[in-house]
Amino acid sequence: MNSTFIPHIKPESHVKEFSIRATILGLVLGLVFGVGNAYLGLKVGTTVSASIPAAVISMAILKIFFKRASVLENNIVQTIASVGEGLAAGVIFTVPALFLLGEPPSPFRMFLLSLLGGILGVLFMIPMRRYIIVHEHGKLPFPEGTACAEILMSSEAGNTSAKLTLIGIAVGALYKVCTSALYLWNESVSWGMKFLQKTQFSLDGTPSLLGVGFIIGARTSALLFSGGGVAWWVIIPMIRFFGEGNPSIISPATIPIAEMSASQIWSNYVRYIGAGAVAIGGFLSIFSILPMIGKTIRVGLKELLRGVDSSKNIPRTERDISLKWLILGSVAVI
Repeated sequence: MNSTFIPHIKPESHVKEFSIRATILGLVLGLVFGVGNAYLGLKVGTTVSASIPAAVISMAILKIFFKRASVLENNIVQTIASVGEGLAAGVIFTVPALFLLGEPPSPFRMFLLSLLGGILGVLFMIPMRRYIIVHEHGKLPFPEGTACAEILMSSEAGNTSAKLTLIGIAVGALYKVCTSALYLWNESVSWGMKFLQKTQFSLDGTPSLLGVGFIIGARTSALLFSGGGVAWWVIIPMIRFFGEGNPSIISPATIPIAEMSASQIWSNYVRYIGAGAVAIGGFLSIFSILPMIGKTIRVGLKELLRGVDSSKNIPRTERDISLKWLILGSVAVI
């Protein structure tokens, strides 16, 4: 760890952190962001970070109702709230595979999978914290965590960010009511493209997509748009062109390709290609970080196996959950 690093709240300071009010507010925000991200992920294929908006909203609520809330309480709130986004992503990016395979799980099984998966993820992060957060401090940028820290530490300067966030939520909700409840205008529009084998050009004009694009940035947004363009303006026309004279039915479809619309081709073939691309991308990402994962586990387990002398006064920032709970918890989940 960089010896020049000084925490914002010093280790010897005794500041309220894991309080009941912070826990309850974090759970409420976690539920909201979890539901929102599950909807977004299933609709557009990506989730957005909940840490920064959770930090801003937490800061505003605690400041309004509890004048003496500490920055560590705000940090606990945004940490708990951001778990809702992570848990939603873990479910919506894995459970749909069971539906594609024709084995849809029951709601109770989905709940059990997400509960045990969340617990296992927390347990696995215990040995990794030492290397990723402590030993690599200053080397790994953690842009999102840095942004959250700056927001929380600047909470005394005012709550302009919280006001802007709440205004954004109100405008987005009003727009959604106008389109999905009052039906004043269509949320999505499509145009047929006869010169491209009758494929489609569609726009989904929702504030959630605008917010997603703003958060993930121009580069990632361009990649997502390019993927959609390749799927709808290259792959679908090619499937229709080469399958037009084939009267046979190709599984999993139930009608010949010549009789399918662009949406039916996407549903029966292209979405499986997309799922395969996501799987390969995940494997390549895992292979690229395997050396860091191995070093992280070795350093973390070495720190934990050393043990701690209970007679010593361990600084607040150096306390870890005991290795026995890590092992027992992992075995119990398995």
